[in-house]
Amino acid sequence: MMTNQKHLLSFFFILLLAGLGSIQLSMAKEVMRIPVGVVLDLNSSVGAIAESCMTMALSDFYAKHAHYRTRLDLRTRDSADDIVTAASEAWYMMKKEKVQAIIGPQRSAEAKFVMELGRKAKVPIISFSATSPSLSPSRSPFFVRTAFDDSAQVKAIAAVIEAYSWLEVVLVYEDTDYGNDLIPYLVDAIQEVGARVPYRSVIPPSSNDAEILRELRRLNSNSTRIFLVHMTASLGSKFFILANKAGMMSEGYAWIVTEGLSTFLDPVNSTTMDSMEGVLGVRPYIPMTKDLEDFQSRWKQPNKMTAGLNLFGLWAYDTVWALAMAVEKVGTTSSSSMKHNTSRVVNLASLETSNMGKDLLETIPSSKFQSLSGNFQLVKRQLEPSTFEIFNVIGNKERIIGYWIDQKKGLSRQLKYDNSEAEKSDVKRRLKQTIWPGDTTVQPATKKLRIGVPMKEGFNEFLKLENKSISGFAAAVFFAALAKLPFPLPHDFFSFNGTYDDVLCQIKEGKYDAVVADTTIVANRSLYVDFTLPYSESGVSMVVLVENNERDNIWIFLKPLSLDLWLTTGAAFIFTGFVIWVLEHRVNSEFRGPPQQQLGVILSFSFSTLVFAHREKVVNNWSRLVLIIWVFVVLILTQSYTASLASMLTVQRLRPVFTDIREIKRNGYNIGYQKNSFIKGFLMDNLRFEESKLKAYETIEDYNHALSKGTNNGGVAAIFDEIPYLKLFIAKNCSKYTMVGPTYKTDGFGFAFPRGSPLVSYMSRAILNVTQDKSKMDSIEEKYIANQTICDDQSAKVSSERESLHVYSFGGLFIIAGIVSMFSLLMYMYRFLCSQWPTLRTTIHSENSFRWKMAELAKHFDKKDLTSHPFTRRTSRVHALDTPDETAIGGLHDANDMQNNSAVENNIDVNENE
Repeated sequence: MMTNQKHLLSFFFILLLAGLGSIQLSMAKEVMRIPVGVVLDLNSSVGAIAESCMTMALSDFYAKHAHYRTRLDLRTRDSADDIVTAASEAWYMMKKEKVQAIIGPQRSAEAKFVMELGRKAKVPIISFSATSPSLSPSRSPFFVRTAFDDSAQVKAIAAVIEAYSWLEVVLVYEDTDYGNDLIPYLVDAIQEVGARVPYRSVIPPSSNDAEILRELRRLNSNSTRIFLVHMTASLGSKFFILANKAGMMSEGYAWIVTEGLSTFLDPVNSTTMDSMEGVLGVRPYIPMTKDLEDFQSRWKQPNKMTAGLNLFGLWAYDTVWALAMAVEKVGTTSSSSMKHNTSRVVNLASLETSNMGKDLLETIPSSKFQSLSGNFQLVKRQLEPSTFEIFNVIGNKERIIGYWIDQKKGLSRQLKYDNSEAEKSDVKRRLKQTIWPGDTTVQPATKKLRIGVPMKEGFNEFLKLENKSISGFAAAVFFAALAKLPFPLPHDFFSFNGTYDDVLCQIKEGKYDAVVADTTIVANRSLYVDFTLPYSESGVSMVVLVENNERDNIWIFLKPLSLDLWLTTGAAFIFTGFVIWVLEHRVNSEFRGPPQQQLGVILSFSFSTLVFAHREKVVNNWSRLVLIIWVFVVLILTQSYTASLASMLTVQRLRPVFTDIREIKRNGYNIGYQKNSFIKGFLMDNLRFEESKLKAYETIEDYNHALSKGTNNGGVAAIFDEIPYLKLFIAKNCSKYTMVGPTYKTDGFGFAFPRGSPLVSYMSRAILNVTQDKSKMDSIEEKYIANQTICDDQSAKVSSERESLHVYSFGGLFIIAGIVSMFSLLMYMYRFLCSQWPTLRTTIHSENSFRWKMAELAKHFDKKDLTSHPFTRRTSRVHALDTPDETAIGGLHDANDMQNNSAVENNIDVNENE
């Protein structure tokens, strides 16, 4: 019995073991292992770190998700930093090992080839390190990038450049697809913030130390001291060590590194970090979480590498997690087998296609989780960009000086965006204090400008160079504008002995970075330089000698009135005298007599009204109307004549010798201009002067001497120059010269810079601020052109031509006087004809000639009008005097009439015998 029980227990135990084994066998059959290829350069620090991180990622993922029915089977191959090897290994794994996805390859150039293999085999290519912008997931259907596109950082880099107001940045990058592909994006972003790229340095990865040093010396020979480096860690480490050796990591230089190198600062050795003192870097911001801290502590224990963990290692870790999640979602719905291509030709086109690849490609982009590098979320099959951090290398450590939130919010000192901080006018305040190369806090300037200054003997009030320092009006405006710039602008002055056009050409040739002088802005110069806004008035004019001989002229009394006014006035006198004679002849004895006497009366009466001395009295109301208007005209004429003549005799008047350029050209006179200026070309091209008639002068004294001598004695008839120079010349010779003729438009004085220089806009705004500050400009002008206002008053006494009074000025008066005279004359003649018509009708017959009729009419006109009031009064008084009894009474009447009607009594001619 006992024996049977023992056998029974043994049987049940065997059945239990068999059941457990069958359960384990069933579970083993349910777990599906998915082959996944990995292509890395295992000899590089990135490849070694990535492999280690992916191994840890597999362990961590399935430890947390032990119930998953799928497992990733990573099959790693070494690309040996070779494009062909990377493509060959990827093809082998797709062809022979039936991998359903490939993580890698490591470099962008390798990824271009492997992407094509993935497209043909429908195998997703998932890269965490191929960040070149030329690798676009939108153009490659089976490419997924679990990293940031390199172009995502360019806005942050440009914001840093703008924050420090750097106007020029030299790009230094490696000659690979990784280096070249980002450059167009960098250049565009730099130009958007008002800076430019004057030079690019391309360094092949295979360059030795001697070749890199040679390129560094070439960089150092340029004036720009701001450098942006875009390299991988292997080349970048060597480059900065050699840059330090070349003395380019000292004060006055600034270096910025892109994400490709900044993410490797932990892996580089201490020697490289020491060489990068003061470097600025831009890289994605990775929040320090508890999971990340735990991972870092676990990662250091099994790894004996000297290099530390970097961002690519974290992205490799996250990539494995994302792929494992996607594989689990796809599960066993897709067969892991590869469908064979029917092509029998053994080449890349004979790859088999995967059924799972397309499902994985649709599932991976939808994966979202909190990863070690932050929030893992793919947008258009690549990692969505996030915040970037700006750091400063100090010793062997990095100090975070700010963050770039996004394009709208820009830079910020704190990760939490502050609206009040964004409103600050100084962008640099959004970054913390920076330690620059050379262990200094003094911000490096873009470059030390090499400024050309043309040498000139005269007009030192505008510009003078002594011991590499300048003074004068132009220099004062330049220094005032520098003070308005938002950044320092170190510079050195270099003298240039030549024309202004020649010194401007030196900018185009690269000898000078700017020209500071009294340089005129003209169209042909703007073809090879850019000018700032003008800081002075513009225009070209001529100055001539003046003379004063007007008061010595014996005929000066004729000058107040022009010839046409003299003639018109004389004709008006005669016409008015004739009208008065016609109106008074028949009714006024003083206007009767022999013809010679009547002609004298006409002339003497009209001209005596000039001094209001006419003795003849008028009795006709029409005559009185004409006389009133005429006396008013005479009053206006005499007052105007007196004022003009008094001005000529009392005020000193200066008359220019020449007033017309055509007169100077017609007579072949010589013309002077300022040496080395553009005026010579202007006179020849625009005014058509012959070169033989042009003489160059340098100083104000030369101008004075040439004009004083005159064109007949070896001098010149006129000096052509720009208005500021001519004003200064006249200010020092107030009573001798004057500006005459037309003013030819120019754009004034400006400072010159290379074409496309961003300094032009900054300096133009600064000049605008200076010129609009009236007190500032007045102080500058008072210091260097102090006597100008004194001569401005005297210049008012100079007129280009003495203007006499013309008839047009008095046309209205003459018209009124003429109309009144003609109207009075016509009305009188009408009444005369009406009164004489009955008599004329009886004596004049139709058969008589016209001359006879006119003679008869003249006889009637020459007779006294005895019916007029003056003659009727005279006749009545004569009869009273002939009566003896009334003599006393007549005498009494005479006495009363003498008192009350003196005007009428004076018109009675007692001696007249008719």
